[in-house]
Amino acid sequence: MKKKIIDLSINIEADLPSDPPMMIPKITYVDHKAGATQMKDFFPGLEENQLPNGLGWALEMVSLTTHSGTHLDAPYHYHPTMDKGKKALTIDEIPLEWCFNDGVLLNFSHLGDGEPISRDQIKAELKRIDYELKPFDIVLIRTGADKFWGKEEYLTKGCGMTRDSTLYLLEKGVKITGIDAWSWDRPLPYLAEEFKKTDDPAIIWEAHFAGIEKGYCHMEKLTNLDKIPQPHGFQISCFPVKIKAASAGWVRAVAII
Repeated sequence: MKKKIIDLSINIEADLPSDPPMMIPKITYVDHKAGATQMKDFFPGLEENQLPNGLGWALEMVSLTTHSGTHLDAPYHYHPTMDKGKKALTIDEIPLEWCFNDGVLLNFSHLGDGEPISRDQIKAELKRIDYELKPFDIVLIRTGADKFWGKEEYLTKGCGMTRDSTLYLLEKGVKITGIDAWSWDRPLPYLAEEFKKTDDPAIIWEAHFAGIEKGYCHMEKLTNLDKIPQPHGFQISCFPVKIKAASAGWVRAVAII
């Protein structure tokens, strides 16, 4: 049977306002004309007219964080420990067996910006799609926030997970999850406003901090979840770039139908 591959990853682009200022990627493009000049340093005596159409290589120099673009967060991002005291895994230590498994798509795009996704809502959505989670399923949360990628409001769009709803997935043996929003948690401004009103630190980054109790990874800044034609019966591939001792790695996430 022919496979269909759906790209779930956004581009890494320079100067977009869809990250806090300190995290916005910078890209310097070296075109083929500039590349011809660079090649002279490697081949003494080379004249540009000796190259095809006088042109050399192209390359790019990139400045970004490990959390730029579509990426996979390692447990070390959340805390130095996981699984109630064990050393938290960094991105280069993530078992590759976690990164290619059956996918499950849960749709919460009807919820408002900043709304929490509860354990009961996760259960209800699984019942609606007639699916029972099994260990190592990769669970994707659709919020619809990816429609705002490239715009300033992206940072405040979409609903988000809670500690309790995250732990529900982890209790089922899920090791990798993903979301089409900037964060696995609710957007930070909503958490900040709630903290200001309640002075309750338990809501701060609560879904991330669930990884202290049970180690897991999640993908952020996914896209095209609306293009996946069914809620299950597909696979997800999300192998991260191997960065020594890092808290995250860029990933070309795809759904394989």
